[in-house]
Amino acid sequence: MRQVLARAIGGVAIIGLIAGAAACNKDSGGSDTAGGSNCGYKLAFFGALTGSAANLGVNIEQGFELAVEQYNKQKGSDCITVAKFDSQGAAEVAPGVARSLVADKKILGVVGPPFSGESEAANPIFDSAGIPIITPSATRTSLSASGWKVFHRAVANDDAQGPAAATYIKDVMKAQKVFVADDQSAYGAGLADVVKSKLGALVVQTDKTEGDGKQTDFSALVQKVQSSGATALFYGGYYTNAGIIRKQLTAAGWKGTLLGGDGMKDPGLSKASGTAAAIGTVVTCPCSPPEAAGGTFVNDYKAKWNVAAGTYSDVAFDAANIFLQGIDAGNTTTEKLNTYLSTVNYKGIANTYKFTDKGELDPSLIKVWAFKFDQSGDAVKDQEIKTS
Repeated sequence: MRQVLARAIGGVAIIGLIAGAAACNKDSGGSDTAGGSNCGYKLAFFGALTGSAANLGVNIEQGFELAVEQYNKQKGSDCITVAKFDSQGAAEVAPGVARSLVADKKILGVVGPPFSGESEAANPIFDSAGIPIITPSATRTSLSASGWKVFHRAVANDDAQGPAAATYIKDVMKAQKVFVADDQSAYGAGLADVVKSKLGALVVQTDKTEGDGKQTDFSALVQKVQSSGATALFYGGYYTNAGIIRKQLTAAGWKGTLLGGDGMKDPGLSKASGTAAAIGTVVTCPCSPPEAAGGTFVNDYKAKWNVAAGTYSDVAFDAANIFLQGIDAGNTTTEKLNTYLSTVNYKGIANTYKFTDKGELDPSLIKVWAFKFDQSGDAVKDQEIKTS
């Protein structure tokens, strides 16, 4: 697991003031702050920095933080401060952390939350406070149907990822019998439901597990998969559970293929399963391979963090830069910044971003890729999946 950047104490947010005391660059243009500067504000990351799915949160935070650091270097000052809030990826923790975030009136925007369950819990608080958010990875379709005026999603939702996964199972794998299970989370159950609906009669059986970190014995699921005759198991959940399930399936002699969504796209899966057992596991993601990101991002990220960019690191980098471009143009209130997001057309290093009136990524910009775990212990690009 990658190094954890922050730790939560009793579910209370720890705010990392990475960019210092927010000294201002006097040449950055007119704005609402004293001294005629667009400096002195904060952008926040909200998501899992600790917990069983922390790797995914850390990937995102590091991309976000790199963007702010580069912006500050261009300004010649510590213009924008980074604030980090550790939700642990947990819906029961997220509201308290969100209330701590909105209490800081210098925060203009939030990159996050990464996960759908914590989004359902925290987003009403952000919406009530009027603080705009861009999630780089929360894919549950219903999030954009909640009426939140501050909600923006920088990737496709499960109405694109789910059908793409089903297409891969049917047309690429040509599986005739598929078992579908999920962890009962907002993300996992939502994605699994879409996959089941698209696979139809190919689904021979379904099951539920506990969430990540709440179950280690999956022998009942393993036995059901074996007896079903399925050659493919689609699991809606996160990488820790998926890795343990893959380990136990392999130990039981099951020769089929484990598949899942972007919550499983992390080396933590192969760490939990053992590298050999993970080989061949397929995951989908409404994202491009991070190594394909434009500009100098790939090298800059490696130089900064001494690891390769991970899942959604590039999208988080773009999300931060969307906010930074808005602030640079003088949108230095949450209201102005939220209005700016409604009209933005931003070409980033991972994608181009335009948002619909519900905060969804413009349908013309949607992409979904399949990745496959190999002997390196990581999920490497397999193929792009057509979504229409």
